[in-house]
Amino acid sequence: MTMDVSNLTVTKAVESLSENAVRSVDLVQALIGRIRERDPVLGAYVDLNEADALEQAAVADTRRAQGGAGRLLGVPLAIKDVLNVRGQSCRCGSRILEGYVSPYDATVVARLRAEGAVLLGRTNMDEFAMGSSTENSALKVTRNPANTAHVPGGSSGGSAAAVAGGIALASLGSDTGGSIRQPAAFCGCVGLKPTYGRVSRYGLVAFASSLDQVGPLTRNVRDAALLLGIIAGRDPADATTADVPVPDYAAGFTDSLKGVRLGLPREYFVDGMDPDVEGRVREAVAVCRGLGAEIVPVSLPHTEYAIATYYIIATAEASANLARYDGVRYGFRADGAEDSLDLYVRTRAQGFGPEVKRRIILGTYVLSSGYYDAYYLSAQKVRTLIRGDFDAAFQQCDAILAPVTPTPAYRFGERTGDPLSMYLSDIFTATINLAGICALSVPCGLTGGGLPVGLQVIGPAFGESAILRVGHAYERSRDGKAGA
Repeated sequence: MTMDVSNLTVTKAVESLSENAVRSVDLVQALIGRIRERDPVLGAYVDLNEADALEQAAVADTRRAQGGAGRLLGVPLAIKDVLNVRGQSCRCGSRILEGYVSPYDATVVARLRAEGAVLLGRTNMDEFAMGSSTENSALKVTRNPANTAHVPGGSSGGSAAAVAGGIALASLGSDTGGSIRQPAAFCGCVGLKPTYGRVSRYGLVAFASSLDQVGPLTRNVRDAALLLGIIAGRDPADATTADVPVPDYAAGFTDSLKGVRLGLPREYFVDGMDPDVEGRVREAVAVCRGLGAEIVPVSLPHTEYAIATYYIIATAEASANLARYDGVRYGFRADGAEDSLDLYVRTRAQGFGPEVKRRIILGTYVLSSGYYDAYYLSAQKVRTLIRGDFDAAFQQCDAILAPVTPTPAYRFGERTGDPLSMYLSDIFTATINLAGICALSVPCGLTGGGLPVGLQVIGPAFGESAILRVGHAYERSRDGKAGA
């Protein structure tokens, strides 16, 4: 049978498959058809594994017919091209990983497989997750489904465009300074950045190891809760994962926010913000108040130092992590090298794009002798102060409401010549990664020009249940489903 998958949620797909109303093969075929129709314009996928996905779907259908179980049995999902999937390329939007085929599954991928998910394809991204627009991909251009003249955000722009564009039910992304939440806000879907240590990073190609976190991009909050419940949890292969129980994140969902205290930080409503973005976010705050939440003012005084702090720590870690790409063991190797040093230089010069080079150079500088204390060590101290700001704020509230970005999606080329302007767009998201806490982006309306706006719900460490509850209640009210 054929079916409309353009607005199908993971939860609804699970229900339909469980009731035998549709087969996984039908679902995958319908998605492939829509991808063939829409992706030449959107450019969300860098690899579409049609034959393999159909084979996975057939196996899932057989397994179900034989009484097999799995929370995602037969549900097709997309994967950001920064996560290793056994037998597939993992290029990270970069030329330097040409020819690399992963010999193993990332832990999050293995957990999806264990629940029966079908891995449909890989989505485009900024090279090595370094960027806020997906314009830094060496592979292709990805466009915003809301307006194809505008960027989809980044670095998980392909994942967000696929979900919002109706060519993926959901996707996994990664978030180092906003790379799930910002594209979700720009494209108009849900994006969840979990607490650092909540989800394994094993098999995630590293950008900045103390900041990176894997999370879902979905069509609604319930789907985000479902996927987080599957990928979260302690992993012996990742020593940074926390041994904290994984709850049923949807168990506390209600249409009411009565008794919930929501903080509103004055530092996140600044001069220069797009008035439509501020207007939609303040309207969302009013909706939450109408659902019974108490809105309390909070302060995050070290926010103004967040971008400088982030771009010192992130680039320092990137310079160390990307030192392994040298043309020797895997990936791209430059021709014509005279010796090993010349091989390294040629390979890295030809294999990395301008933004990656910029960050490697900056990171190497801040770690160099004579500058380590002045920059990197100082940034780590400010990071502690930023975390302290959030700890103090959460003494007064259960979660914090804020914009995801100061502007809606911008046009292609608008900021590529001004990297600092691009970096400053992360001001409301990078703080969460520095503090190691969790945050959710939920669509909260459109600008006058028809571009999506995202409401950010920020929670304390391992406070995903709280932010998902707030996001779900707001989403239900926004969609006119409260009490339904």
